[in-house]
Parts: sequence; C-alpha cells; structure tokens
Amino acid sequence: MVTRSGNFLLWLLSKVTLKDRSVKKSTMTVETESSNIDDSNQEADPAQVLDDEADKNLPVKKKTSCCTGLKAFLAALSFSYLSKTLSGTIMKSSITQIERRFDLTSSTVGFVDGSFEMGNLLVIAFVSYFGAKLHRPKVIAAGCFTMALGSLLTAMPHFFMGYYKYETASHTASSANLTSSMNPCSLHQGVNKTLLEVSRSGCEKEPSSYMWIYILLGNMLRGIGETPITPLGISYLDDFAKEEDVPVYVACLHTIAMLGPMFGFLLGSLCAKLYVDIGFVDLGSITITPQDSRWVGAWWLGFLIAGVTNFLAAVPFCFLPKSLKKPEEANNGKTSLGLLENMGATRKKLSPAKSKPRKWSVVLKDFYTSLKKVLSNRMYFTLLCCSVLQFSSFIGFLTYKPKYMEQQYGQSTSKSNFLIGLTSLPPVSIGIFLGGLIMKKYKMSIIGATKFAFIMSFLAYTIALLHFFVGCDNHVVAGMTVSYEGKPIPYHENAIFSECNSDCKCASNVWDPVCGDNGLTYVSACLAGCTASVGHGKNMVFHNCSCIAASNSWTGNNSATLGQCPKSDDCSNKFIYYTVIQVISGFCYALGGTPAYMIMFRCVQPELKSLAVGLYTLIMRVLAGIPAPVYFGALIDKTCLKWGSTSCGQRGACRLYDSDAHRYVFLGLAAVLRGPSYLISIVFYILIKKHFQSKNSRPIENGGIEDVPMNKEDNCKIKERLPGSPDAENESCI
Repeated sequence: MVTRSGNFLLWLLSKVTLKDRSVKKSTMTVETESSNIDDSNQEADPAQVLDDEADKNLPVKKKTSCCTGLKAFLAALSFSYLSKTLSGTIMKSSITQIERRFDLTSSTVGFVDGSFEMGNLLVIAFVSYFGAKLHRPKVIAAGCFTMALGSLLTAMPHFFMGYYKYETASHTASSANLTSSMNPCSLHQGVNKTLLEVSRSGCEKEPSSYMWIYILLGNMLRGIGETPITPLGISYLDDFAKEEDVPVYVACLHTIAMLGPMFGFLLGSLCAKLYVDIGFVDLGSITITPQDSRWVGAWWLGFLIAGVTNFLAAVPFCFLPKSLKKPEEANNGKTSLGLLENMGATRKKLSPAKSKPRKWSVVLKDFYTSLKKVLSNRMYFTLLCCSVLQFSSFIGFLTYKPKYMEQQYGQSTSKSNFLIGLTSLPPVSIGIFLGGLIMKKYKMSIIGATKFAFIMSFLAYTIALLHFFVGCDNHVVAGMTVSYEGKPIPYHENAIFSECNSDCKCASNVWDPVCGDNGLTYVSACLAGCTASVGHGKNMVFHNCSCIAASNSWTGNNSATLGQCPKSDDCSNKFIYYTVIQVISGFCYALGGTPAYMIMFRCVQPELKSLAVGLYTLIMRVLAGIPAPVYFGALIDKTCLKWGSTSCGQRGACRLYDSDAHRYVFLGLAAVLRGPSYLISIVFYILIKKHFQSKNSRPIENGGIEDVPMNKEDNCKIKERLPGSPDAENESCI
C-alpha cells in the first residue's frame, strides 16, 4: 500500500509541475529496485505492475520527426524497390547481349541469370528470421550496398576483355589487305589455312573465354544484397502502419517497383543501340547493324548505372530508427487483453532468469518450431505449390521474351526492350495499384480476395493463349529453310551448298548473311555466289551473285546487301496483335496481384509473417527462379538452325532459330506450367473458404482480408503469450 501511495503522489506531483519530472524519475528508479528485491521473496502483484506500466507510458511521449517516420521509411523502401527492380531488369534486357558477347548457349546464359536466385538462396531464410530481431533499416542498407557492389562487378569483364570480334568475311578482307572491291567467292580459297592458324594461336591467348564467371558472381552478389529488402521492409511496414493502410502501402511499393522494369528496359534499349566498344573503335568500319543477330550493344553501361542507383538507395536507411511509434488509434484503443499481454511481457522482463541471453540451441529449436508451424499450414503450403508453377512460367517467359520478339518478329534487341518497357509494364503497374484500391474500397475478405485473384489470373491466362495464333513464318534463308530456288525444305546442314556456289569453296561455319534482290537471305556472300563487291562497312554491296541468278522466276539484278532480309508486312501486323494481347493479359494478371500477395500474410500467425514471406521467397528462388531459365533455355537451344562459331572454331551463340518450333516450345512450356496451377488454386480456395467462412464472418477495415476466424488466431497469439495457457490451444492457432 505504501508503494501504491507513493506512486499516486508522484503521479499527482507530475501533473502539478513539469519541473519535478527529474525527481519523479529518480524516485521511480529507487522504487523499481525495491520492487525487484521484493520479487525474490514473493511474486509481484499484477495490478501493481499494470499501474507501474501505465504510469510509465502516460507522461512519456517521444516526438518522431517526419524525417524518421513511417513516410520516410516508405519513401526509402520505394526507392530501394525501384533500384533493385531496375538492376534485375537490366540483367534481363542484357541476356541476349551477354549471350553473344561471350558466345554462350541459351541454357548457359539462363544459368548465369539464375545465379541471382542462388545468392538469395544462401541467406534468405536466416535474414527473414534473424533480421527481424536486428536493426531492420540498417540491414536493408547493407543489402543495397551489396547490390551496388554486385552490379559493378558484373560490368567489370568489359574493361578487361579485348574488342568484340564478330564472325564475318570482312575480317578476312581486312587481313588480306584488299581494296574496297573484292571477290567474296575467291576470298576463301587462298587464305583459309592462314586464317585458321592465326585464329587458333589467338585463341590460346584469349583471356575472355571464362570472363562470364564474373557476371555470374556479380549477379549472385546482387542476389545476396536484395534478400533483406522485401521480408524486412514489408514486415516493418506491417508492424508500424495502420492495418487498413498496409494493402495500399504494398500496392504503392509494387507500383513504384514496376517503374524499375520500365526504366530498366528503356535503359537497356538505349544501351543495346550503342555498340559495345563505342568510343574505342571506328564505327564506320562496323559492317553489322542492331538488327543483326551478331550485334552486341553496350550491355556494361546499364550495370554501371544500376550500381550507382543501388548505392544511393542505401543512404537513407542509415539514418532511420530501429522502430517507430505505433498508430495512435491502436494505443488509445487498447483492450484489457492487450494490457494483460503487456503485463505478461513486463513480468518476463522483471524475471532474472529471462534476462539472460538465449543459447544458440534454443534459438535454433525456436526456428525449427516456427518453420514446422508454417509448413504444416495447409493453406500456406497449397499457395506455395500454386505459386511455384506460376512463377516458373513467368520467370522463364520474361527471361527470353526479348529473344522471342527478335527471332519471331524480326525486331532488334533495342526495339524489343523499348517496346517491353513502354507497352507491357505501364499496364501492369496500373493493374497492381488498382488491385490495392479495389481491396480497400470493397473491403474484401480473404475469401473475396482469393476469388478475385483467381478470376483475374485465369482470365489473363486465357487471353495469353492467343499468342499461338499471331506467330510469323520462318526466315527465308537459302539452303536452310528454303531451297536456292525458294521452295520450303526440311533443315539439313549440307543443304547450304549448291551447284551455284560449288566453285567458291565457301566455309560452312561462317555466318555473315546477305539479302539478295530476290528476297532470299544467304548465309554469306560467298554462298550466294557473289564475285564482286563495292562500298565499305554497312554500305557494302555484292554483285554478280550466281545463286540469285539461278533462283526461279527472277529477272532482276543479281546483287545483295549486308544483313538478313526483313520479315514480311503480314508479320509486322501480327506483331501489333501480339503487343495488344500482351497489354491486356498483363493488366488482368496484375489486377489480382495485390490481393494474391496479401493472402499470404493472412494465412499464418502474425508473428510468423516475416518467416512466411522469407520462406515463400526462398522456395520461389529454389524451385522457380534458378531452374526455369535453364530448362527454358535448353529447350530453346533445340530449335536452333544455325550456330555461330568462335575464333577458336568452337560453337558460339545461336544465329538463327526455327520460328515455328521456337514459338511452340517457348509459349507451350509457359502455358503447360501455368495450366495445372489453376487446379491447385481451386483446392486453395476451398481450404480458404472452409477455414474462414462462418455465419458471423464480417469484413474489417484492415485492407479487407480479415474475418472473425482470423481474429480468433490473433486471440490465440495473445493466449500464447499469457502465462498458463495450455499448449494444445497454442498448437491449434494455425
């Protein structure tokens, strides 16, 4: 009773004058010490502890400036989302350039792309679980610095390699010291042996054969740095923001994050238009154009810009606090259960046994228990299975989408990246943002959000199937897709030789295409039977081509120009239809993206949200992010008609694909992966409906995804922390 009277008097004096606060603080310290001594003899009165906690909380009000508040964290997190998606998109937009520069197959470059997920895999589980116990903003800052280092490391091979040497007969001309007028047909007869010896001797000294490993390591390092941003950032927002604002914040993050891919593809388009060795070589001597399958743009420039952006994104997190003040509404509306929970936590703090640091064995056991709880949740596990199939299809499709547009519709890498950034991504950004607003406006329950996400995703899938009907025919290449007379033929490697070029003794492994006046593409000017040429660089023209004269129903000039012949006008129209389908399908899919993302948060206990997000990301990396680009690339390699050759005479990157086979393999694999996911989605919806639906269920203004049964889980969470609650109740909370 004396202690309570002392408390009351001190509280009354603090109300009369503010000058006595220091006196009150010292007095309360003495009383706390005395109460600790009393605790050794008997247990503290719960009411006393409750009053003490209330007295401590009432007068103490920390002022949080706008610079360290939730809005500052949201702004910093948004910029970090922008920078990480910008870096990832630059890698996606540079896949074709890296493949050509390092003479890699599609499967190998897919493995390089998947190294990002490998880096994520190394640390995602521990960052998600233990990172929440650390200073989350500073952990995110360290991640952004690591991403910057990884981006810079990825660009480094360009500065240690020699100039890019693409395969072409023009190199032969320059090495033979011929004038601008030369005979391509006789060019290969006298110098082939000398060139082979020179190329082999140069090959032994070439250090760039394994330089792509640095790109793999840099991409892996970028994956390690990206790990803490999503799980720690989202959990930080969810802890300190109002519940009804969380879906809007997540929608804003995803919308801003979509600006990263948009700017990334536009930047990738600009870099792909610039020659890889720009500023160091005479561009007038370059005989290839951005439309050529041998063209390599300034892929390294995008990674330098991404590294600087990631560095800037790390700076704001260094000045943000470890925790923020809870919303005032939540503090004013505390229930007795909440106060009792606080009392229980205070009692644990006062206990000397609890103040000791826990051993690693206890921490790991706690981690194992939490992991078991998450994975034993049938709703969460079903959502994982569905998402693995969806993400495998999405990642594989996005990785090789620029390549598909190049090979199927004859677009350059630069134009493909530009169109993806300009037409595909803005509708997706709008769809994600509108999805969050729809959730907030209609206050969707978790059942309604599941139904909405399923309908939108299935509608997008149905629309995407129309891609099969807007494909273009194969490139018309003499001796490969058509005969030298222009008739379609099955592919045979020896068919590139014909009577019209039999006197030239041309090399079969050289890819230096020319477009004849008859509309046919020839593998090289030599194989076209050309005997004369004029001009320099891109303006070189070949004349007296015997194979052009031998083609049926052709009475025009027997000349050819550098590069492949363009696709037909009908193919250009189909490309417009392809773009429209992409826009509509992407918008519908993104509209259900935010509800689908928020469902995951409501399937598990609140204290397991960070672990659930991290585990979800981990499994997506392992089962979708890493293998999908590899097996997509391996199947795409099977459709190659003409492989390039390196300076060593080994197989290089693919130069020409079978358009029909490429379309069916690329689109078919994506469709086959997504199809079964909707059967699993139906099972997931049944589980959600069975678990959450009840007569008294009602939507709550928390972004719309919490029913009465979900509140029951929250009550379980409170009971779990109260002393004396049975273990059976705790296990039934999930």
